[in-house]
Amino acid sequence: MLTKRIIPCLDVRNGRVVKGVNFEGLQDVSDPVELAAFYSDSGADELVFYDITASFEERKLFTDCLRTVASKIFIPLTVGGGINTIEDFDRVLKCGADKVSVNSGAIRDPGLISAAAKKYGSQCVVLSADVKRAEGGFRVFSHGGRVDTGLDALEWIRKGVALGAGEVVLNSIDTDGVKNGFDIEMLNALDVEVPVVASGGAGCMEDFVELFRACPGVDAGLAASIFHFGEVAIPELKKRLVDAGVPMRPVPSRKQETAI
Repeated sequence: MLTKRIIPCLDVRNGRVVKGVNFEGLQDVSDPVELAAFYSDSGADELVFYDITASFEERKLFTDCLRTVASKIFIPLTVGGGINTIEDFDRVLKCGADKVSVNSGAIRDPGLISAAAKKYGSQCVVLSADVKRAEGGFRVFSHGGRVDTGLDALEWIRKGVALGAGEVVLNSIDTDGVKNGFDIEMLNALDVEVPVVASGGAGCMEDFVELFRACPGVDAGLAASIFHFGEVAIPELKKRLVDAGVPMRPVPSRKQETAI
């Protein structure tokens, strides 16, 4: 049986990790390099690094910070923010990313997905979708959740996978930062043949237990604030999940410290 993954997420703005609620009210959290190294040592299975204002500000992703983060960790790194061209893929991969997350750039040019998959392989292309309920359905938002694209989320994600995306991160704007649990309804509405990462809503260890029990098709749980603020420790979370019958990768035998 394939093991499930626990993935901390670093939302980075101006070289600092930040976190908000429903994509709004961002507050300063910590230094991304220190936090990334902590998570790598704590048993995280992967790490996600988002330059969350790159698309909105119409600029390229900050590479200096990314390069330093990549040099300090020993787990797979997914990077997103301001990815609009094949050249952006190349630049981010050369900075140490293992996978590249596309969102707004792919909405503008869906051909970016197929071009990147052809050049780097589908396993390198992650389709990230920021999704919110609207008019009785699930709608895709772009530019860090600021712009309603009018796209049906489930149709868009299926199209992205057909174009070559090898993984999907489903970010529920409705549950982001609320800490009342993952968006089970939204996740179960999605049916694709690639790994799915659930994002938005984790508030305690039991939310991860519920996620993997209620959504057997979900491969990973992504969270930010509960890890950043020390509310949930990854080694303890993995132990709880193993006790609940969820297959997990082992945690390295190192002394754990507080996150910040």
